[in-house]
Amino acid sequence: MSAFELIKLPTMADARGHLTVLDGLLPFEVRRSFWIYGADGNTRGGHRHHVTRQALVALSGSVTVNMDDGHNRESIVLSSPDACLIVEPKDWHTMDFGPGAILMVFASHGYDKNDYIHEPYQVSGQ
Repeated sequence: MSAFELIKLPTMADARGHLTVLDGLLPFEVRRSFWIYGADGNTRGGHRHHVTRQALVALSGSVTVNMDDGHNRESIVLSSPDACLIVEPKDWHTMDFGPGAILMVFASHGYDKNDYIHEPYQVSGQ
């Protein structure tokens, strides 16, 4: 059982292809969306937020999201466009991009550089 919320998005499929729907499923109102691509083999992220919640969907390829909420650490592989990972403000996260990966991000707030926390949690015993 994961300590982090992963939503299985409804998907319809037929001979013409797949259609995945993200309609009213997120636990927040989307105020900003962006996508990251061309990051093959690179790590992005390395922060948490004061207030912003996010939802991450790998539209293509594979992205490993390394999550740390101060108590739980887990690496979650997003490799299907019908899986959506919820990233809460407390969740320190980095994303490792596989070849050709495209990551779509939906955010609860607009960009504000003051919302970012760049210090990771300290490992117990340090």
